[in-house]
Amino acid sequence: MRRQRKKGTKFMVIGVLLIIAALGLTIYNIWDGNRAGRESKEIADKLAAELPEATKPHFDPTKEMKTLDLDGNLYLGLLEIPSLDLELPVMSDWSYDHLRTAPCRYTGSCYSNDLVIAGHNYSGHFRDLKSLAIGAEVYFTTMDGEVFQYVVDNIETLNPTQVETMIAADNWDLTLFTCTVGGRSRCTVRCVEP
Repeated sequence: MRRQRKKGTKFMVIGVLLIIAALGLTIYNIWDGNRAGRESKEIADKLAAELPEATKPHFDPTKEMKTLDLDGNLYLGLLEIPSLDLELPVMSDWSYDHLRTAPCRYTGSCYSNDLVIAGHNYSGHFRDLKSLAIGAEVYFTTMDGEVFQYVVDNIETLNPTQVETMIAADNWDLTLFTCTVGGRSRCTVRCVEP
């Protein structure tokens, strides 16, 4: 009987520790998401101040996307999703470390109609992509001031291993993606020019 009580107490202590650890992880994730949202807002404001007057886009698959160096990071421009009230800087190259600050170009270019942008599932980044409606407007402004307009054409869920499907640009001019909660799949938003 005494052994069973000791065993029960051990399991209860382990259970409480696991609950505390889960709570700590949840609090950290909320804090980290809020931090990333604040940083992205500050960077977006700095980028917006550097942008020349808005112009119509010029499509040229050979043209390189201009970058701006802010604090040692290269940015391509601003991504705006009005229906989600988002205006986010987009880094030139993706890495897990860069994603902690802002969405990043995964591959492609707006000049060749195959831009793919990855972002974390933070509340101030791409968490709400799944709630976009077909036809929602999306804008990308380059550091040259060229404004590319898109509309959401398709929303799909892909497995993490479906990289070729993710970057396939046959039908879409812009792709935005983020992990779902738990990271088991990718919410993928496909956009086309209107």
